[in-house]
Amino acid sequence: MALLLGFLLLLLELCGNTLSLGSRSSTEGTEVLELELPATNYETKDSYKAGPIGGLFQIVHIFLRVVQPNDFPEDILRKILQKKFDLSTDYEKIIYYEIGVIICAVLGLLFVILMPLVGFCFGLCRCCNKCGGEMHQRQKKNGPFLRKCFAVSLLVISIFISIGIIYGFVANHHLRAQIEKTRKLADSNFRDLRTLLNAAPAEISYILSQYTTTKEKAFSDLDNVKSLLGGGIHEQLRPKVIPALDDIKAMAEAIKETKEALLNVNNTLKELKKSSAQLNTSLSDVKRDLEQSLNDPMCSAPPVATTCNNIRTSLSQLDDNTNMDQLPSLDKPIDKINDILQTNLSSLVQQGYKSFNDIPEMVENQTTDIISDVKSTLNSIGSDIESIGEQIPIQDQLSNFMGYINDTETYIRRSLPTLEEYDSYRWLGGLVVCCLLTLVVIFYYLGLLCGMCGYDRNATPTRRGCVSNTGGIFLMVGAGVSFLICWILMTIVVLTFVVGANVEKLLCEPYQNRKLFQVLDTPYLLNENWKHYLSGMVFNKPDINLTFEQVYSDCKENKGIYGTLKLENSYNISEHLNIQEHAGNISNDFQNMKVNIDNIVLLDEAGRKNLMDFSFSGIDAINYNIYLAELSKAPTKANLLSFADDLEVKANHLPHGSLKQSLKNNAQTIRTIHRSEVIPLEQSMSSVYQSIKELQQKSSGLGMKVTNTLSSLDSAQDFLTTHISSVIVEESQKYGNTIVGYFERYLQWVKISITEKIAACKPVATALDSAVDVFLCSYVIDPMNLFWFGIGKATVFLLPALIFAVKLAKYYRRMDSEDVYEDIL
Repeated sequence: MALLLGFLLLLLELCGNTLSLGSRSSTEGTEVLELELPATNYETKDSYKAGPIGGLFQIVHIFLRVVQPNDFPEDILRKILQKKFDLSTDYEKIIYYEIGVIICAVLGLLFVILMPLVGFCFGLCRCCNKCGGEMHQRQKKNGPFLRKCFAVSLLVISIFISIGIIYGFVANHHLRAQIEKTRKLADSNFRDLRTLLNAAPAEISYILSQYTTTKEKAFSDLDNVKSLLGGGIHEQLRPKVIPALDDIKAMAEAIKETKEALLNVNNTLKELKKSSAQLNTSLSDVKRDLEQSLNDPMCSAPPVATTCNNIRTSLSQLDDNTNMDQLPSLDKPIDKINDILQTNLSSLVQQGYKSFNDIPEMVENQTTDIISDVKSTLNSIGSDIESIGEQIPIQDQLSNFMGYINDTETYIRRSLPTLEEYDSYRWLGGLVVCCLLTLVVIFYYLGLLCGMCGYDRNATPTRRGCVSNTGGIFLMVGAGVSFLICWILMTIVVLTFVVGANVEKLLCEPYQNRKLFQVLDTPYLLNENWKHYLSGMVFNKPDINLTFEQVYSDCKENKGIYGTLKLENSYNISEHLNIQEHAGNISNDFQNMKVNIDNIVLLDEAGRKNLMDFSFSGIDAINYNIYLAELSKAPTKANLLSFADDLEVKANHLPHGSLKQSLKNNAQTIRTIHRSEVIPLEQSMSSVYQSIKELQQKSSGLGMKVTNTLSSLDSAQDFLTTHISSVIVEESQKYGNTIVGYFERYLQWVKISITEKIAACKPVATALDSAVDVFLCSYVIDPMNLFWFGIGKATVFLLPALIFAVKLAKYYRRMDSEDVYEDIL
């Protein structure tokens, strides 16, 4: 207990010095810093398992609960501790509680007293040829049955005695083995206590050093104000601004594409007109040649005249089918587009992009002074925290308690050899006790073995064999030795039983169920002027509800010494860890941040006029249907290839001559015209048709498109004008909360670490468990109780074994005289 109190007082002073320097309260920051106190590893296990022998210990515990079923005598213990116990008036309570132990002890004492007397009387009686001492066996009808019953009974009892002896041997050896482990147990506990003492200042230093990590993270964010704050503002505005600029950029590209399309269509139309005129000329020439050929005299004579007339009639199919000259020129719309393109709308849009994308840099330039002020404030906080480590006299505070631990360890190391020496004597005595009982039971086993093996039922009592007689002698020797040692063994059993049972019931059991702590926590028990003894010792404030049970439970759960001892009653961390002073200054700096980015113009008046001019350029007023209708026509009225083939077929029906050859030559010319002029013209007309179709689609609703684009632009510009200040305030608050959040997170972690983790007192509870529950109860009392349980059981069974051995020896020993023997079997 002194060790525990000394440790608590030391840590109280240590934590008091730390907390009195002051800090700040905290809430969780926006960004989570990975702050974790390094774990401390200890050697000593917090639980003990006896192993397979634990089952035997449980049997003894059950026996003790049967013998001593009464509840823990809390009232009696309280009176003893208060020195108010009066044996003359309170003896009845003690007798009531100890009645089971008293009865067992009285029975044992009676056994101790009566067995020597009975043995003495029994020996005298047998010397007088009484009590079975006469070497004469009378013949009985049930003699064989009695012999068998006596033998079986003695065998069963001997087995029970053997079990008790085994318990004794096991308990004796286990106790010696556990005593040998005591040094290792003590060393590990002292190392754990030293680890705890050494870890406490190291943990405090670690916590203080983590401020540097927190500050570096904050400085990194402050240096990145361009991307964090400026980028945040930029991202807030981006969904509204960028689509408007993208629409204007697309419109600028549309203007350029429209000009290119118009130029392409206009140039192609000019080429089509030339090609159409050339085709018309070629067809006219062929038509004229054919007319001249049909004036040949052969066309006057039938049946050639009919063929010539048919050909003459079909010459109208060789006319041009299009009228390209009627299509108006696109020079005027192109001139308007060229005038519009005199203003570089794309460049104006890029200026809008640049003006918007320059927001982060503008924020960085305008917050230089504020960032510098915040860094200065954070450095001042760092200076305060760094001074804490220098003001804690860690070594001075630990040296006294470390010296106390060293003195205690020296005392234990000096006492352990004496304990081990005495335990060797105890072990030797226990071994002698077990060997004496083993000797007795060996005599009984030998007697049974020799008696049963050497017994001849046909032999008369006076003629029994040597082996059978030897068996009887072994039984009598066992009975004699039993009389000699049983009272000594019972004396040992009674003494160890009274001590072991009371220690188990009055110390071990209440310690395990913590009723012992509850008794110690009784108000005004240990000090009549203090309601709570522990808080009076620690704080000199006995009204604080600080109990032994609560301290022990918290230490078992490895809680920090601050929360375990309720040090908030002396040093309230919530008051000392106060971040309001510094955090308030930082928050005010960010709230007062003035960032002027109101001069952002997405598109100037020149750009707006450019868009309006484009909408009034007349592109959408062009009659595209005229062009599409003309371009959808075939270049010729008839298919020239079909016409040429038909002409050649008709020519083949004519007689040989100049007419036939002329018609064939014209057919070939028509094919050449189709191949060299019609086909290219058709391809050009198809290409222009698609271009005009696309141009029609692009120009469709041009005015509405421009109107929508300008509306989107006005909306974005209005959003910048009316909402940018609120966006700046919102993002500045987020950014400031992030910076402050780092320190709030750090101080919250400091608070949790001090209240729950620093100087976690589990080694103290483990040391107390090792001293009481492990060493005293598990190492010593449990084996001692098992020893008296086994030896006591064996000693008690010596009495019936003695009786049966004496009875049975009569049937195995060789008698001096006998009755007339008749074989009754």
